[in-house]
Amino acid sequence: MSDKTLHPICAFDIGPDGQAVPLQEPWPDAASAIPDGYRWLHFDLTDPSLEAWTDEKLPPVAAYALRQSETRPRCDVFEDGVLLNLRGVNLNPGNDPEDMVSLRLWVRPGLIVTARLRKLWAVDALRKAIDAGASPTSIADFLNLLTYELSKRIERVSLDLEEETDALEEKLLGESSGLSGELVMLRQSVIKLRRFVRPQCEALDDLSQWQSALLDQGHSDLLRETANRATRTIEALDAISERLTAMQDHLETRHASALGRNSYILSVAAAIFLPLGFLTGLFGINVGGMPGVESPYGFAVVTIASCVIGVLLFVVFRLRKWL
Repeated sequence: MSDKTLHPICAFDIGPDGQAVPLQEPWPDAASAIPDGYRWLHFDLTDPSLEAWTDEKLPPVAAYALRQSETRPRCDVFEDGVLLNLRGVNLNPGNDPEDMVSLRLWVRPGLIVTARLRKLWAVDALRKAIDAGASPTSIADFLNLLTYELSKRIERVSLDLEEETDALEEKLLGESSGLSGELVMLRQSVIKLRRFVRPQCEALDDLSQWQSALLDQGHSDLLRETANRATRTIEALDAISERLTAMQDHLETRHASALGRNSYILSVAAAIFLPLGFLTGLFGINVGGMPGVESPYGFAVVTIASCVIGVLLFVVFRLRKWL
């Protein structure tokens, strides 16, 4: 392209002392200008110049992976760098937190490239920390802080789902009407969150085992602790899912019981009125010889007899514990 102008969301050269220098280059190199420092370039995937820049400055595999429209959490080593796809909860206004946002990273000595489609608050918190002078002093510190911020927010959403599940269980102990819709929505939220948290835990664990000069044992241990935190979140989500399944089964059992009880009552009522219907039908035929046709007490006798038969049937059903 003739006009090489890139528009990163943020771009810094960060030295080993934590001092961050904002970049003003229209077409930055994929390397830090500070000795022993690193360069962080954060992009919006809708930037029209991003494709040309990645094709020119990055390895083909990294360039393609950063621009993919659909991703899942992964950690794969290529040459001297690592491709890392992570997910964070969607805390943007008007969105569901479990509708997770993808963050793509290419990390190699002296360079971190990140790209996303929607705003990630964990990355924004990292940018604000750098603006405030609290920059990660190394790539390992950057990765530790980023993964910690992502996992912390996922864990917070998981705790919110657990509280919602507790509240739903309390409602279930009382009136169960109208809870089916709320239960279905909660189960969908848990399913969406579990879909990405589980592979993200595996990606974090792979990252902690990355054999690179960028990660010493201390940083690897911190990444392993973050992966362990993600594992606890998965276990919590699994427990929530099982509780919601149990509640769904309980609701279905209560509904089936209510339906069976209502059907039973209707069957008993039909059994009681069946002989009475037979009597009224029998006495309703218009043929000669019907008893009581000429008697002024005929209707009263039939009515009383029908009532007595109905009461007797009710008593028999009660004695046999059918009611």
